[in-house]
Amino acid sequence: MEEIFLEADLRQDLGKGKAKNLRKSGLIPGVVYGQSKEPLAVKVLQKELMGLIYERRIEGVVINLKIKGDKKNKPRACLIKEIQHDPVNNNIIHVDFNEISLTKAIKVGVPVVAKGEPAGVKQEGGSLEHILWEIEVECLPADIPKEIEVDVSQLKIGDSIHIKDISFPSNVKVLTSSEAIVLSVAAPMKEEVAAPAEGEEKAEPEVIKEKKEVPEEGKEEEGKETKKEK
Repeated sequence: MEEIFLEADLRQDLGKGKAKNLRKSGLIPGVVYGQSKEPLAVKVLQKELMGLIYERRIEGVVINLKIKGDKKNKPRACLIKEIQHDPVNNNIIHVDFNEISLTKAIKVGVPVVAKGEPAGVKQEGGSLEHILWEIEVECLPADIPKEIEVDVSQLKIGDSIHIKDISFPSNVKVLTSSEAIVLSVAAPMKEEVAAPAEGEEKAEPEVIKEKKEVPEEGKEEEGKETKKEK
């Protein structure tokens, strides 16, 4: 297991106003929660916390928190419990740590990573559907997998990979249902042409015949002939 360290200081001044001042000075307020222990208020450098977040996925990763002035006098093994963000600018405003025991199994979510390009995508024009992004497992903190890599290169349209199709380390217990679908390849979308509504017929153009005008002379002759017949 890769060891990750993060330095912190004890936080004496509590309250919203104090926390706001900390953030202005480049620090993030936080709390360390432990099993049957009083929560410990701390503060960490924003740039160091952001560095960990951008360099690696830190949810489910054990962080050795080195707290200056801590009576324990050694790093605390922690998982990040929650990261709170500002709803306007999305900046981190608070972080919660959960102290764990390295000798007790814990439950964590491990990310799924697809490897390769499916045959159904490359040859048949389908699309890879990533159904399950995390798989919940239980193991010792030192045995937490960084990620679960799944080879999808042989998948054709209609094929799926379930939890039961994936190999896991023997020291990792899988908690997610074995029948859960993790990845699948779907058929390409077809464009549908709207059909005319039932009973609707194509309108025929109306033919307008031009009315033939009778010359004035013809009208007079026609009138004379009518009188003679009478």
